[in-house]
Amino acid sequence: MQEVIGRTRVRRDDIDPARAEALAALLGRGFDAAAPLPPFAHQLYFWDALPAAELGRDGHPARGGFIPDLGLPRRMWAGGRLVFEAPLYAGQQAEKTTVIEAVTRKQGRSGQLAFVTLRHAIAQRGRLCVTEWQDLVYRADPLPGQVVPPVPQAPAGGEVMRLRFSPVELFRYSALTLNGHRIHYDRDYARGVEGYGGLVVHGPLLAQWLMLIAAEALGGLKRFSFRGVSAALEGEELRFCRDGGRLWVAAQDGRLCMTAEAE
Repeated sequence: MQEVIGRTRVRRDDIDPARAEALAALLGRGFDAAAPLPPFAHQLYFWDALPAAELGRDGHPARGGFIPDLGLPRRMWAGGRLVFEAPLYAGQQAEKTTVIEAVTRKQGRSGQLAFVTLRHAIAQRGRLCVTEWQDLVYRADPLPGQVVPPVPQAPAGGEVMRLRFSPVELFRYSALTLNGHRIHYDRDYARGVEGYGGLVVHGPLLAQWLMLIAAEALGGLKRFSFRGVSAALEGEELRFCRDGGRLWVAAQDGRLCMTAEAE
């Protein structure tokens, strides 16, 4: 595993304004093509578009490409950290340099786990705009009758807004980010193969809303970190909460779905 540390990939994208406008429509917000992109909007760009023959069973690129095959079939975005150096603009080419920074294994309460940390540096006009550390987790398929570890309960108070995500919204976000993971649009797969209670709301979509909340409250963002705690499902009423620089998402049954910190 250590042989891949430092492996690097560079992608360029013209930052099509139409995608940013489509994201604004999905979020129910206005769009100004001349204004800086909202924080985290770079997720719409730098697609890894592969033919169907090069995809895995889950709809992601097949294991063993840029990221090595770790022998664990389930994968998800566990969290990340971002540093915002300068604004990104639509209609101007940008460059994203990705480096594999760490690969580790551990034994969790639910079985074998592997963690991969990617560092993304996004630059435009020769200037670094965003540095992002993306934490991915890989795990085994759930076993019949496997005991699910208890999920922490969310703190009380701090509510800013409530949202429910429909299958249509999940599909639209998957399309905008070219996220082929079937847990977001294939209910039978999400339930029968990966063991979720329904379609799963994208962690980055939850993080996107938390970043917007934090940016509006703090007058912009310098740093942001987030961590997924439990899956949020289609149709659940989710509470988006803030207490100063601390933010979180809570499900309707009180369980904690995501935590974040902003400054």
